[in-house]
This record gives sequence, C-alpha cells and structure tokens, in this order.
Amino acid sequence: MSENSLRPALITNVIPDSIAAEVGFEPGDALISINGTRPRDLIDYQFLCADELLELEVLDAAGKTHCVELEKDYDDDLGLEFETALFDGLIQCNNRCPFCFIDQQPPGKRQSLYLKDDDYRLSFLYGSYLTLTNLTQNEWNRIEQMRLSPLYVSVHATEPEIRSRLLKNHRAGQILEQLKWFQERRLQIHAQVVVCPGINDGIHLEQTLLDLAQFHQGEVPGVASAAVVPVGLTRFRPTDDELMPVSQEKAVEVIQQVQRLQEKFRQQFGSTFAWLADEWFLIARQELPPESHYEDYPQIGNGVGSIRSFLKQFQETATQILPSQVETSRRLTWVVGNAVEKVFEPLVQQLNTVAGLEVNLAALRSEYWGQEITVTGLLTGQDLLDGLQGKDLGDVILLPTVMLKHDDTRFLDDKTVEEVSSKLGIQIVVVNGIEELLETCSAK
Repeated sequence: MSENSLRPALITNVIPDSIAAEVGFEPGDALISINGTRPRDLIDYQFLCADELLELEVLDAAGKTHCVELEKDYDDDLGLEFETALFDGLIQCNNRCPFCFIDQQPPGKRQSLYLKDDDYRLSFLYGSYLTLTNLTQNEWNRIEQMRLSPLYVSVHATEPEIRSRLLKNHRAGQILEQLKWFQERRLQIHAQVVVCPGINDGIHLEQTLLDLAQFHQGEVPGVASAAVVPVGLTRFRPTDDELMPVSQEKAVEVIQQVQRLQEKFRQQFGSTFAWLADEWFLIARQELPPESHYEDYPQIGNGVGSIRSFLKQFQETATQILPSQVETSRRLTWVVGNAVEKVFEPLVQQLNTVAGLEVNLAALRSEYWGQEITVTGLLTGQDLLDGLQGKDLGDVILLPTVMLKHDDTRFLDDKTVEEVSSKLGIQIVVVNGIEELLETCSAK
C-alpha cells in the first residue's frame, strides 16, 4: 500500500491532562502525518512520536486540515487513543486450517467475527498468534529493522509435510528456516502447538517440541517458550474435515508425554520451556500443577496457568476487600463455563463465609457450540438462556466480561446482556476482573 493511500488515523479518545488535551485534540479528529510521515499503524505512531519536536498534520471532524507543532520530552506519550491499531487495514490469513475457530461459527453474525487476521503487528502489540505464511519481504525487513520482538507464532508442527497439511498452505513448511531467521537476528517468538489427534500428536508432537527446543539457547533464545493446546471444535465446523475432539484418554496421554519432555527441558535449560494449557488437565480430570510450576507465566495468554493465577489473585484480593458480613442480605448467581466448576468451588465457599451473602455457581456447558467442556469466554447469550431459564437465580447474575465483545454488551451469538436479562427477568451485573467481582459481592 502506498503512503498516499493510507487513511488518517481516527482519534476516539484524548486522555485528560495529556499533551494532546492541552494542545486541543478532540475525539473525531484524525492524524494524517507525523513529521511528514504517514503512520501505517500504532507501531509507526509510537516510533515517530518519540521525537522531541513534532509537526502533526491533523484532519478535524469538520474536514479541515491543521498543522500542529509541539515540543515535548523524548518518549513522552501524547495521550491519543485510536479507533484501531492498524491504520492501513488488517493483514488477513491465507491459510485454511480446519481447526480455525473463524470457520467453526454459524453464518449471519456480525462481520468482525469472520475476519481472519494473520498480522504480525497485532502479534507484537497484543500477543495474538500468526503463522508467518503471509509475510512479504518488506514485512520481514520491517520486523528486523524495528526489532519487533517477541512475536507469537502458531507452529503446530515443525515437520514440513505435517504443518502444510494442517495449514493447507505449501508455504507452511518453511517454519524451521523462519525460526532460524529469528535466532540469527536475536529476535524472539513464543510458539503454540494446537494438538489435533491423529495428525500432529504422538511422535509428531515430540518432534515439534524437540525442534523448538533447539532454538531455546543462547543469550537471546529464538524460541522463548512453547504452549501445547488441545484443539477446540464446535458443531458448526465443516463436516468433511479430518479432526477428532480431544478425549479424556488422549488428554492423559498428552499430559504424560509432555511432562516427560518438561523434565528433560528443566535439566537442560533450567526451565520447563514447553507448557501444557490448563484445558488438558480439565479434560483429563486431573489436578492442575501448583502455582510455583508456572515460573513467570510466559504463556498465560494461551491459558497456561491462567486458573492458578486467578486463584492466587482471588485469595490476595479477597483478603483486602471481602468483609465479614454485608449490610443487606443478597443472593447472587456467578456464571462460568463448566470447565472451571471444580476449581472454583472453593472460591464460592469462601464467598459464602460472609454473613448475609449467598453466591451460587452456575457452571454451564455450551449447547450453542456443542461442547461438553466449555471455557467461560465461549458461553453465549443462548447458553445462558438454555442453562438458567426457570431457575431460582437470586437477586443478581454476575457475568464476567470475558464472554462479551470488547467495550460492548454482545455475546458471541450477538445476543445482548439487556436481551438476556429481560428474558430471564433478573438484573445482570457485568464484572471486569476479580476486584469488581468481589466489590459487587460485598456492595452495600
């Protein structure tokens, strides 16, 4: 995309008391250029704004162009927030992975649910995973020149024929050469392996983890960590795929296999290096590893140690916030996915030690997706209606924000919190994080 075709970056928020607020920026303004350069994305914006002297070309909401000159300390943030991190559009995925969640959804929902991104910039900024198959030489050059590290890479398999079979892309077989490229430039990736029974499990999984471990060496390891994740399937997936769900027996097998390798890696590197997502233990109906197992949680965004981290933060926050009693007796229903039912039971028991407070855990499976074991973030509005209709839910439902679209009240099936609340005939309070959850429980 040429520089002249870049869209101005729409400003959606100006942080109070910031440099931008003092200058007079307003939501609805759009940034055209910085010191004569049009930023492609948030990475360019941050890099260009590091200078002390800035000349900004700005388009206001009325369509008038202004030139703004300002002086600031090096690296001071302007205080602008944008509609999107990508000003030149999303780099979309050219793979056809049969386990891709995008292709396992029903048609007719909001358009954003069907966007397949494979964008290295979102990987660098937010930790989303990419495959490296969509990068042009210019993008590789930019990663090197701007030191965009770490990136998060969906590896799945290191054997070329297996990875190409999974991604359905002949370029997918270049992964080992690409990992070598990162290693040589002292750039890092965090890898993930989505295990599909019968395809990349067994000897193929072992080969993949051993290959990845070869890049976990030197002062700046090319592969900083690896996560092993079970494939997630829904009833909407294509009927002609070759995928099988992960059974309890398969989960037990994978846990044992990876734990043997973890012991080898701990002896070799002093680190576990390859991590099992929490879901394996939930599917296998086994105890999660202790909190100390997870080191500095390098793969928590992949669900590795997220439950242990949640339990620890819950205990720490409850000690500070939870009262011995509430002034007005109240009964609450806390909705979660049934995947965490057993591990959350002690938390509910702790909440119910507060005099006058009664919290009931509603651990639901997703009939909508057709999943026996469901994580909280995949529950839909229809799942709540199916699982809670006609039940005594007390005074309020507590709903984790992880079920909803970011900064919105819509579930994955496009039902809204208001719609579900109305049909169930009960107030729904959306809680963002542990602190809000506990404050809502103990509210006067």
